[in-house]
Amino acid sequence: MRIRLLSTFLLSTLAALASPPGALAADSYTMRDYESVPKIDAHLHLHGLEQGPFLALARKANFRALTINVDYPVFPALEQQQRVASKLHHEHPATVGWIASFSADNLLQPAWIPATLHRLDAALQDGAVGVKVWKNIGMSVRDAQGRLVMVDDARIAPLFDAFEQRDVLLVGHQGEPHNCWLPLEKMTTKNDREYFRNHPQYHMYKQPKMPSYEDQMGARDRLLASHPRLRFVGVHMASLEWNVDELARFLDRNPTASVDIAARIGQIQYQSQRDRERVRQFFITYQDRLMYGSDLAQSAQQTQADFVSDLDGVWRRDWRYFNTDDELTTPDLDGVVRGLALPKAVADKLFRLNAERVFAGAWKA
Repeated sequence: MRIRLLSTFLLSTLAALASPPGALAADSYTMRDYESVPKIDAHLHLHGLEQGPFLALARKANFRALTINVDYPVFPALEQQQRVASKLHHEHPATVGWIASFSADNLLQPAWIPATLHRLDAALQDGAVGVKVWKNIGMSVRDAQGRLVMVDDARIAPLFDAFEQRDVLLVGHQGEPHNCWLPLEKMTTKNDREYFRNHPQYHMYKQPKMPSYEDQMGARDRLLASHPRLRFVGVHMASLEWNVDELARFLDRNPTASVDIAARIGQIQYQSQRDRERVRQFFITYQDRLMYGSDLAQSAQQTQADFVSDLDGVWRRDWRYFNTDDELTTPDLDGVVRGLALPKAVADKLFRLNAERVFAGAWKA
């Protein structure tokens, strides 16, 4: 796979050097195609029981959605997230699918694993097509001795054993963006730089007693190595957003894994500013393993109208970047970024077909 990637990359690079903007876009979609091509946002967080404005936008933009429950303190309680996801799925089965999750409270108590599996079985019976494990395991959950519980901890291995045995899809968010472990001046995107400047308590570069980036990735990789039949989706590019070559190696090592690109498109664009053809060729070579997602969530302070306006802007901007070779600006970076102009067949997989396959059964006709 690595030899194939290198050879096709060299050929595409030579072709690109002789091609002005527009020359690579002949087999690509345009902005005129945006509303006519069916698409899936495979990483959203819908929190309101009534989603009329969102559903209207989804119909107009030809999008379906996968809403993901997560054990995140600023989100509604997991029970409420599940009620919302279930209601939206049953009322709008052709538009909304969902992923369940679990609370890490008391996860080392003897009754936690059977009780958690019981609740998740009910969610899967109710239409959820997978289960999310969040970064609190590895970054905040501690045992009685004050030690962080990592995702490959043997004490919680029976949970993942059960997922593998039952063929339950695991959706994993481990660690943080690589920028989190860098000093502010070396971070690659403006949004990360601003966030960690304003939230130094979450800036791992300033928390040397916390696990390193390599520790977090190693724990996730050991979990997958010990469960070779476990179907896995690494959200946020499996926290390997900083280098498409590293992500390629991860995908090569883990044939049952896919990734979404949610909330990491700025890091993709940072790389394509510097080497567009390397990034473009990555998306072509790994076209069967990548899924589009926005990671947008409606905050408690945000109206539905504002949420839908934000989502419409993000969806259109991302479509433009992946499908045209326009020069565009992005809030995450200085300067301009040239779109990737992916072939239509690749774009269809990124924006729909891979999600339909990986999250089979999420959407009902």
